[in-house]
Amino acid sequence: MSKHGRILVAMSGGIDSSVAAVMLHEQGYEVVGMTMKTWDYASSGGSKKETGCCSLDSINDARNIAVELGFPHYILDIREEFGDAVIDHFTGEYLEGRTPNPCVMCNTHIKWDALLRRADKLDCELIATGHYANIREENARYVISKGKDELKDQSYVLWGVSQESLSRTKLPLGHLHKSEIREMATERKFYDLVNKSESYEICFVPDNDYRGFLKRRIDGLEERVKGGNFVDTNGKILGKHEGYPFYTIGQRKGLGIAFGYPAYVTEIRKETNEVVIGVDSDLLRDGMFVGKLTMQKYASIDKPLETVTKVRYKDAGTPAIITQEGDKMKALFHEQVSGIAPGQAAVFYEGDDVVGGGWITKSFNQDSVFHQQLEAIV
Repeated sequence: MSKHGRILVAMSGGIDSSVAAVMLHEQGYEVVGMTMKTWDYASSGGSKKETGCCSLDSINDARNIAVELGFPHYILDIREEFGDAVIDHFTGEYLEGRTPNPCVMCNTHIKWDALLRRADKLDCELIATGHYANIREENARYVISKGKDELKDQSYVLWGVSQESLSRTKLPLGHLHKSEIREMATERKFYDLVNKSESYEICFVPDNDYRGFLKRRIDGLEERVKGGNFVDTNGKILGKHEGYPFYTIGQRKGLGIAFGYPAYVTEIRKETNEVVIGVDSDLLRDGMFVGKLTMQKYASIDKPLETVTKVRYKDAGTPAIITQEGDKMKALFHEQVSGIAPGQAAVFYEGDDVVGGGWITKSFNQDSVFHQQLEAIV
Protein backbone atom coordinates (compact mmCIF):
# COMPACT_ATOMS: atom_id res chain seq x y z
CA MET A 1 0.00 0.00 0.00
CA SER A 2 1.47 3.36 -1.02
CA LYS A 3 1.91 6.17 1.45
CA HIS A 4 -0.12 8.74 -0.52
CA GLY A 5 -2.35 6.72 -2.84
CA ARG A 6 -2.46 5.95 -6.53
CA ILE A 7 -1.77 8.72 -9.06
CA LEU A 8 -1.90 8.80 -12.86
CA VAL A 9 0.95 10.85 -14.35
CA ALA A 10 0.82 12.26 -17.88
CA MET A 11 4.23 11.44 -19.37
CA SER A 12 5.17 12.99 -22.70
CA GLY A 13 8.66 11.52 -22.74
CA GLY A 14 10.26 14.88 -22.02
CA ILE A 15 12.32 15.89 -19.03
CA ASP A 16 9.58 17.79 -17.17
CA SER A 17 6.90 15.11 -17.04
CA SER A 18 9.51 12.41 -16.47
CA VAL A 19 10.96 14.20 -13.44
CA ALA A 20 7.44 14.88 -12.16
CA ALA A 21 6.76 11.12 -12.24
CA VAL A 22 10.09 10.40 -10.50
CA MET A 23 9.37 12.95 -7.77
CA LEU A 24 5.94 11.50 -7.03
CA HIS A 25 7.35 7.96 -7.03
CA GLU A 26 10.05 8.97 -4.53
CA GLN A 27 7.48 10.75 -2.36
CA GLY A 28 5.64 7.47 -1.91
CA TYR A 29 2.81 7.70 -4.44
CA GLU A 30 1.80 4.60 -6.38
CA VAL A 31 2.55 6.03 -9.82
CA VAL A 32 0.90 4.92 -13.04
CA GLY A 33 2.40 6.50 -16.15
CA MET A 34 0.37 7.33 -19.23
CA THR A 35 1.49 8.73 -22.58
CA MET A 36 -1.19 10.16 -24.83
CA LYS A 37 -1.01 9.66 -28.57
CA THR A 38 -2.76 12.71 -29.96
CA TRP A 39 -1.63 12.87 -33.55
CA ASP A 40 0.10 11.02 -36.41
CA TYR A 41 2.38 13.51 -38.06
CA ALA A 42 2.49 11.42 -41.24
CA SER A 43 -1.22 12.02 -41.75
CA SER A 44 -0.65 15.81 -41.81
CA GLY A 45 1.42 15.53 -44.98
CA GLY A 46 4.39 17.35 -43.47
CA SER A 47 7.91 16.86 -44.73
CA LYS A 48 9.91 16.68 -41.50
CA LYS A 49 10.69 13.70 -39.30
CA GLU A 50 8.13 13.11 -36.55
CA THR A 51 9.26 14.63 -33.27
CA GLY A 52 7.71 15.77 -30.01
CA CYS A 53 5.26 14.21 -27.61
CA CYS A 54 3.53 11.95 -30.13
CA SER A 55 6.65 10.37 -31.65
CA LEU A 56 7.69 6.77 -31.09
CA ASP A 57 10.92 7.97 -29.48
CA SER A 58 9.04 10.01 -26.90
CA ILE A 59 6.70 7.15 -26.07
CA ASN A 60 9.70 4.86 -25.60
CA ASP A 61 11.48 7.43 -23.41
CA ALA A 62 8.45 7.61 -21.11
CA ARG A 63 8.15 3.84 -20.96
CA ASN A 64 11.87 3.44 -20.16
CA ILE A 65 11.50 5.68 -17.09
CA ALA A 66 8.54 3.62 -15.90
CA VAL A 67 10.40 0.34 -16.42
CA GLU A 68 13.49 1.60 -14.59
CA LEU A 69 11.47 2.72 -11.57
CA GLY A 70 9.11 -0.23 -11.63
CA PHE A 71 5.72 1.36 -12.17
CA PRO A 72 3.17 0.56 -14.93
CA HIS A 73 2.97 2.61 -18.10
CA TYR A 74 0.13 2.81 -20.63
CA ILE A 75 -0.28 4.39 -24.05
CA LEU A 76 -3.59 6.15 -24.54
CA ASP A 77 -4.81 6.69 -28.09
CA ILE A 78 -6.86 9.90 -28.14
CA ARG A 79 -6.31 10.80 -31.78
CA GLU A 80 -10.03 10.79 -32.53
CA GLU A 81 -10.89 12.97 -29.52
CA PHE A 82 -7.98 15.29 -30.29
CA GLY A 83 -8.87 15.63 -33.96
CA ASP A 84 -12.54 16.33 -33.33
CA ALA A 85 -11.90 19.03 -30.71
CA VAL A 86 -8.48 20.58 -31.22
CA ILE A 87 -7.86 20.30 -34.96
CA ASP A 88 -11.43 21.06 -36.00
CA HIS A 89 -11.30 24.11 -33.73
CA PHE A 90 -7.92 25.11 -35.20
CA THR A 91 -9.11 25.02 -38.81
CA GLY A 92 -12.52 26.46 -37.97
CA GLU A 93 -11.06 29.50 -36.23
CA TYR A 94 -8.86 30.38 -39.22
CA LEU A 95 -11.90 30.07 -41.48
CA GLU A 96 -13.68 32.54 -39.20
CA GLY A 97 -10.80 35.02 -39.52
CA ARG A 98 -9.54 34.40 -35.99
CA THR A 99 -6.22 33.13 -34.60
CA PRO A 100 -6.61 29.90 -32.59
CA ASN A 101 -4.63 28.65 -29.60
CA PRO A 102 -4.60 24.85 -29.91
CA CYS A 103 -2.37 24.25 -26.87
CA VAL A 104 -4.94 25.78 -24.52
CA MET A 105 -7.71 23.81 -26.19
CA CYS A 106 -5.72 20.59 -25.82
CA ASN A 107 -4.85 21.14 -22.17
CA THR A 108 -8.26 22.21 -20.98
CA HIS A 109 -10.66 20.25 -23.14
CA ILE A 110 -8.82 17.06 -24.06
CA LYS A 111 -5.91 16.02 -21.87
CA TRP A 112 -7.46 16.67 -18.46
CA ASP A 113 -10.78 15.05 -19.33
CA ALA A 114 -9.06 12.08 -20.96
CA LEU A 115 -6.72 11.61 -17.99
CA LEU A 116 -9.49 11.77 -15.41
CA ARG A 117 -11.64 9.24 -17.25
CA ARG A 118 -8.72 6.79 -17.39
CA ALA A 119 -7.75 7.58 -13.80
CA ASP A 120 -11.19 6.42 -12.69
CA LYS A 121 -10.81 3.18 -14.63
CA LEU A 122 -7.37 2.59 -13.10
CA ASP A 123 -8.50 3.42 -9.54
CA CYS A 124 -6.27 6.50 -9.38
CA GLU A 125 -7.48 9.17 -7.00
CA LEU A 126 -5.28 11.87 -8.53
CA ILE A 127 -3.62 12.91 -11.78
CA ALA A 128 -0.39 14.87 -12.30
CA THR A 129 1.38 16.70 -15.11
CA GLY A 130 4.75 18.37 -15.62
CA HIS A 131 3.40 21.90 -16.01
CA TYR A 132 5.20 24.79 -14.32
CA ALA A 133 2.33 26.17 -12.25
CA ASN A 134 0.80 25.74 -8.80
CA ILE A 135 -2.62 24.87 -7.42
CA ARG A 136 -3.87 26.04 -4.06
CA GLU A 137 -7.19 26.26 -2.24
CA GLU A 138 -8.82 29.53 -1.19
CA ASN A 139 -12.42 30.17 -0.12
CA ALA A 140 -13.46 26.65 -1.13
CA ARG A 141 -12.06 27.12 -4.64
CA TYR A 142 -9.03 25.70 -6.40
CA VAL A 143 -6.80 28.40 -7.85
CA ILE A 144 -4.08 28.11 -10.46
CA SER A 145 -1.14 30.39 -9.64
CA LYS A 146 2.11 31.12 -11.42
CA GLY A 147 5.05 28.74 -11.24
CA LYS A 148 8.18 29.81 -9.37
CA ASP A 149 10.22 29.85 -12.58
CA GLU A 150 8.95 32.98 -14.33
CA LEU A 151 10.58 31.99 -17.62
CA LYS A 152 8.79 28.61 -17.67
CA ASP A 153 5.49 29.57 -16.04
CA GLN A 154 2.58 27.80 -17.79
CA SER A 155 -0.37 29.10 -15.80
CA TYR A 156 -1.57 30.90 -18.94
CA VAL A 157 -2.46 27.63 -20.69
CA LEU A 158 -4.33 26.18 -17.69
CA TRP A 159 -7.05 28.81 -17.13
CA GLY A 160 -9.69 26.54 -18.64
CA VAL A 161 -9.21 23.55 -16.31
CA SER A 162 -12.41 23.04 -14.31
CA GLN A 163 -12.70 23.21 -10.53
CA GLU A 164 -13.52 19.51 -10.38
CA SER A 165 -10.42 18.65 -12.40
CA LEU A 166 -8.17 20.91 -10.33
CA SER A 167 -9.40 19.23 -7.13
CA ARG A 168 -7.79 16.00 -8.33
CA THR A 169 -4.62 17.45 -9.88
CA LYS A 170 -1.05 17.76 -8.62
CA LEU A 171 1.62 19.90 -10.31
CA PRO A 172 4.93 18.79 -8.73
CA LEU A 173 7.14 21.23 -10.66
CA GLY A 174 5.39 24.46 -9.70
CA HIS A 175 7.79 25.34 -6.89
CA LEU A 176 10.95 24.55 -8.89
CA HIS A 177 13.13 26.18 -11.53
CA LYS A 178 14.01 24.44 -14.78
CA SER A 179 17.66 24.33 -13.70
CA GLU A 180 16.63 22.28 -10.65
CA ILE A 181 14.75 19.84 -12.87
CA ARG A 182 17.87 19.36 -15.00
CA GLU A 183 19.96 18.79 -11.87
CA MET A 184 17.52 16.15 -10.62
CA ALA A 185 17.61 14.35 -13.96
CA THR A 186 21.41 14.48 -14.03
CA GLU A 187 21.68 13.13 -10.46
CA ARG A 188 19.54 10.16 -11.51
CA LYS A 189 21.64 9.67 -14.67
CA PHE A 190 18.76 10.38 -17.07
CA TYR A 191 21.26 11.89 -19.49
CA ASP A 192 19.11 11.37 -22.60
CA LEU A 193 16.42 13.56 -21.03
CA VAL A 194 18.89 16.26 -20.03
CA ASN A 195 20.26 16.46 -23.57
CA LYS A 196 16.88 16.20 -25.28
CA SER A 197 15.86 19.32 -27.19
CA GLU A 198 12.51 20.89 -26.37
CA SER A 199 9.89 21.52 -29.02
CA TYR A 200 7.83 24.71 -29.04
CA GLU A 201 5.95 23.91 -32.24
CA ILE A 202 2.29 22.96 -32.51
CA CYS A 203 2.41 19.17 -32.27
CA PHE A 204 0.35 18.55 -35.42
CA VAL A 205 2.18 21.26 -37.41
CA PRO A 206 5.81 20.38 -36.59
CA ASP A 207 7.17 22.20 -39.64
CA ASN A 208 5.50 25.42 -38.38
CA ASP A 209 3.78 25.81 -41.76
CA TYR A 210 0.19 26.33 -40.64
CA ARG A 211 -0.76 27.63 -44.10
CA GLY A 212 0.33 24.35 -45.66
CA PHE A 213 -1.53 22.42 -42.98
CA LEU A 214 -4.76 24.32 -43.70
CA LYS A 215 -4.39 23.73 -47.44
CA ARG A 216 -3.89 20.00 -46.91
CA ARG A 217 -6.63 19.71 -44.31
CA ILE A 218 -9.41 21.70 -46.01
CA ASP A 219 -10.31 20.55 -49.52
CA GLY A 220 -10.47 23.35 -52.04
CA LEU A 221 -9.48 26.05 -49.55
CA GLU A 222 -7.21 27.96 -51.92
CA GLU A 223 -9.93 28.19 -54.57
CA ARG A 224 -12.49 29.32 -51.99
CA VAL A 225 -10.48 32.23 -50.60
CA LYS A 226 -8.18 33.37 -53.42
CA GLY A 227 -8.51 36.79 -54.98
CA GLY A 228 -8.96 38.88 -51.86
CA ASN A 229 -7.59 42.38 -51.42
CA PHE A 230 -5.10 43.98 -49.10
CA VAL A 231 -6.65 47.31 -48.09
CA ASP A 232 -5.47 50.15 -45.91
CA THR A 233 -7.36 51.44 -42.89
CA ASN A 234 -9.36 53.78 -45.17
CA GLY A 235 -10.41 50.95 -47.50
CA LYS A 236 -8.01 51.76 -50.35
CA ILE A 237 -6.97 48.62 -52.26
CA LEU A 238 -3.22 47.97 -51.94
CA GLY A 239 -2.92 44.65 -53.77
CA LYS A 240 -3.98 41.01 -53.81
CA HIS A 241 -3.44 38.42 -51.10
CA GLU A 242 -3.64 34.61 -50.97
CA GLY A 243 -6.79 34.39 -48.85
CA TYR A 244 -7.77 35.76 -45.43
CA PRO A 245 -7.19 32.48 -43.45
CA PHE A 246 -3.48 32.69 -44.23
CA TYR A 247 -2.89 35.85 -42.19
CA THR A 248 -2.90 36.76 -38.49
CA ILE A 249 -3.26 40.00 -36.55
CA GLY A 250 0.15 41.63 -36.05
CA GLN A 251 1.80 39.71 -38.89
CA ARG A 252 4.57 41.63 -40.65
CA LYS A 253 6.63 39.03 -42.52
CA GLY A 254 5.38 36.81 -45.31
CA LEU A 255 2.82 39.23 -46.71
CA GLY A 256 4.13 38.67 -50.23
CA ILE A 257 4.02 42.34 -51.20
CA ALA A 258 6.19 45.38 -50.51
CA PHE A 259 4.32 48.40 -49.16
CA GLY A 260 7.26 50.80 -48.88
CA TYR A 261 6.91 51.08 -45.09
CA PRO A 262 6.83 48.67 -42.12
CA ALA A 263 3.37 47.15 -42.62
CA TYR A 264 1.29 44.97 -40.31
CA VAL A 265 -1.95 43.05 -40.54
CA THR A 266 -4.34 45.02 -38.33
CA GLU A 267 -7.68 43.41 -39.16
CA ILE A 268 -9.07 40.38 -40.98
CA ARG A 269 -12.46 40.68 -42.67
CA LYS A 270 -13.85 37.25 -43.45
CA GLU A 271 -17.06 38.51 -45.05
CA THR A 272 -15.26 40.49 -47.76
CA ASN A 273 -12.02 38.46 -47.87
CA GLU A 274 -10.06 41.59 -47.04
CA VAL A 275 -6.86 41.87 -45.02
CA VAL A 276 -6.36 45.35 -43.57
CA ILE A 277 -2.80 46.68 -43.57
CA GLY A 278 -1.57 49.47 -41.29
CA VAL A 279 1.40 50.71 -39.31
CA ASP A 280 2.35 49.60 -35.82
CA SER A 281 0.24 52.26 -34.12
CA ASP A 282 -2.87 50.88 -35.87
CA LEU A 283 -2.48 47.70 -33.78
CA LEU A 284 -2.98 49.52 -30.48
CA ARG A 285 -6.23 48.93 -28.59
CA ASP A 286 -7.74 50.28 -25.36
CA GLY A 287 -9.70 47.17 -24.46
CA MET A 288 -11.33 43.93 -25.48
CA PHE A 289 -14.23 41.58 -24.85
CA VAL A 290 -13.59 37.99 -23.76
CA GLY A 291 -16.13 35.17 -23.97
CA LYS A 292 -16.54 31.49 -23.00
CA LEU A 293 -15.14 32.27 -19.56
CA THR A 294 -13.75 29.85 -17.03
CA MET A 295 -13.47 31.45 -13.61
CA GLN A 296 -10.97 30.14 -11.08
CA LYS A 297 -10.19 32.34 -8.08
CA TYR A 298 -13.76 33.67 -7.95
CA ALA A 299 -16.93 32.04 -9.22
CA SER A 300 -17.80 35.45 -10.70
CA ILE A 301 -16.97 39.10 -10.07
CA ASP A 302 -19.73 41.54 -9.19
CA LYS A 303 -17.68 44.74 -9.37
CA PRO A 304 -14.73 46.03 -11.42
CA LEU A 305 -11.49 44.27 -10.52
CA GLU A 306 -7.90 45.44 -10.99
CA THR A 307 -5.87 42.76 -12.76
CA VAL A 308 -2.84 42.18 -14.94
CA THR A 309 -4.18 40.73 -18.18
CA LYS A 310 -2.25 38.64 -20.69
CA VAL A 311 -3.40 38.40 -24.31
CA ARG A 312 -0.87 35.77 -25.47
CA TYR A 313 1.42 33.20 -23.87
CA LYS A 314 4.64 35.23 -23.91
CA ASP A 315 2.87 38.49 -23.06
CA ALA A 316 4.21 40.10 -19.88
CA GLY A 317 0.70 41.31 -19.11
CA THR A 318 -0.82 44.79 -18.85
CA PRO A 319 -2.71 46.35 -15.92
CA ALA A 320 -6.43 46.34 -16.72
CA ILE A 321 -9.79 46.80 -15.06
CA ILE A 322 -12.08 43.86 -15.83
CA THR A 323 -15.85 43.97 -15.52
CA GLN A 324 -18.07 40.92 -15.95
CA GLU A 325 -21.03 41.53 -18.23
CA GLY A 326 -23.13 38.38 -18.19
CA ASP A 327 -21.15 35.59 -19.83
CA LYS A 328 -18.46 37.98 -21.12
CA MET A 329 -15.65 39.97 -19.57
CA LYS A 330 -14.80 43.51 -20.61
CA ALA A 331 -11.17 44.51 -20.09
CA LEU A 332 -10.05 48.15 -20.11
CA PHE A 333 -6.26 48.53 -20.24
CA HIS A 334 -4.39 51.28 -18.40
CA GLU A 335 -2.20 51.66 -21.48
CA GLN A 336 -2.84 50.54 -25.01
CA VAL A 337 -1.98 46.98 -25.99
CA SER A 338 -0.70 45.94 -29.41
CA GLY A 339 -1.80 43.02 -31.55
CA ILE A 340 -4.88 41.73 -29.71
CA ALA A 341 -6.08 38.83 -31.85
CA PRO A 342 -9.63 37.44 -31.68
CA GLY A 343 -9.43 33.69 -31.07
CA GLN A 344 -6.48 33.91 -28.70
CA ALA A 345 -6.84 33.29 -24.97
CA ALA A 346 -6.92 36.15 -22.47
CA VAL A 347 -5.99 35.39 -18.86
CA PHE A 348 -6.65 37.68 -15.89
CA TYR A 349 -4.24 37.68 -12.93
CA GLU A 350 -4.53 39.05 -9.42
CA GLY A 351 -0.95 38.90 -8.20
CA ASP A 352 0.21 35.40 -9.09
CA ASP A 353 -3.31 33.96 -9.06
CA VAL A 354 -5.38 33.23 -12.14
CA VAL A 355 -8.73 34.98 -11.69
CA GLY A 356 -10.01 33.33 -14.87
CA GLY A 357 -9.71 33.38 -18.61
CA GLY A 358 -11.55 33.05 -21.88
CA TRP A 359 -11.36 33.58 -25.63
CA ILE A 360 -10.92 37.06 -27.09
CA THR A 361 -13.96 37.95 -29.22
CA LYS A 362 -13.04 41.49 -30.26
CA SER A 363 -10.88 44.47 -29.35
CA PHE A 364 -11.83 48.12 -29.38
CA ASN A 365 -10.72 51.71 -28.88
CA GLN A 366 -12.61 54.04 -26.59
CA ASP A 367 -13.55 57.64 -27.31
CA SER A 368 -11.57 60.61 -25.99
CA VAL A 369 -12.97 60.29 -22.44
CA PHE A 370 -11.64 56.75 -22.04
CA HIS A 371 -8.95 57.54 -19.48
CA GLN A 372 -11.33 59.72 -17.47
CA GLN A 373 -13.72 56.77 -17.29
CA LEU A 374 -10.90 54.46 -16.27
CA GLU A 375 -9.74 56.78 -13.51
CA ALA A 376 -13.32 56.99 -12.22
CA ILE A 377 -13.52 53.18 -12.01
CA VAL A 378 -10.21 52.96 -10.13
